[in-house]
Amino acid sequence: MTAETSLPTGEDLLSEIDRLRKEKNAIILAHYYQSAQIQDLADFVGDSLELSRKAAETDADVIAFCGVKFMADTAKILSPEKIVVLPDMDAGCSLEDSCPPEKFKAFREAHPDHIALTYINCSTEVKALSDIIVTSSSAETIISQIPEDQKIIFGPDRHLGSYMSRKFNRDMLLWPGVCIVHEAFSETELLKLKQQHPDAPIAAHPECPPTIVEHADYVGSTSGILQFAQTFEGDTLIVATEPHIIHQMEKALPEKTFIGAPGADGNCSCNICPYMALNTLEKLYACLRDLEPRIEIEEGLRLKAKQSLDRMLEMASGTIGKGDLGRV
Repeated sequence: MTAETSLPTGEDLLSEIDRLRKEKNAIILAHYYQSAQIQDLADFVGDSLELSRKAAETDADVIAFCGVKFMADTAKILSPEKIVVLPDMDAGCSLEDSCPPEKFKAFREAHPDHIALTYINCSTEVKALSDIIVTSSSAETIISQIPEDQKIIFGPDRHLGSYMSRKFNRDMLLWPGVCIVHEAFSETELLKLKQQHPDAPIAAHPECPPTIVEHADYVGSTSGILQFAQTFEGDTLIVATEPHIIHQMEKALPEKTFIGAPGADGNCSCNICPYMALNTLEKLYACLRDLEPRIEIEEGLRLKAKQSLDRMLEMASGTIGKGDLGRV
């Protein structure tokens, strides 16, 4: 019997996922960009590194990471003794794809007087080639600790790097990667939406282009945007990041209105992450049942990658999941 014909459906599917979670002593992690169904059954919902750290603190034998591959890789880096599975191994990331390890290595070798601050949205191999990993919530804290005369390579997200460069007035070498989701937002359509809701503030992720960020009242990580949603004055918020985060906002604040920032076609459908969408309840059930597909990382590579993560945690552990980029 194949996986396709043996899958339960409906409430049976949810019950079977819960049964397997208990049977395998598994913990289910869901990023904010996952579907509402997956978020609602997860043990933890959050930012990528925040989730991996929480999982490492548990006594679970299995981590089922509903996110994208670099996130599951990070969970394995921090929890090498645990089995880490990803519902769909094709759930990648445009930022990771934009930064092949061999090209990044050559870029580093061409600029030996620079240190590499690398956004966590990258491969394990690129993490191993980096000096310090940063998240969207820790980048500011880390950069503020680096001497002004120290030259910096920032990759792979040029929009986050550009935002940091402007904020700190520091010239950094930026790797030319972008997130296809945040790149899809339209300034023209955003301004039209703002005209319809003139009193609504805009919260934007720093992966957005400058043309979006410059209109934002708040710029921060997904966790930071959620915190802003709970404190802003008014009853309507425009959200410029992947729209599945709005599910958590609506659960916490059902009396308020949250509107996804539009793409070029005037709606937010083009801003749904196609990689995150590859994970489904059916695939989650199958990966818990079979403990496949499984994340495996060679130990030497894992330790090198962990060094750059450890440096970030030493410099900015209190910011993880806190969204400290703040108001602009």
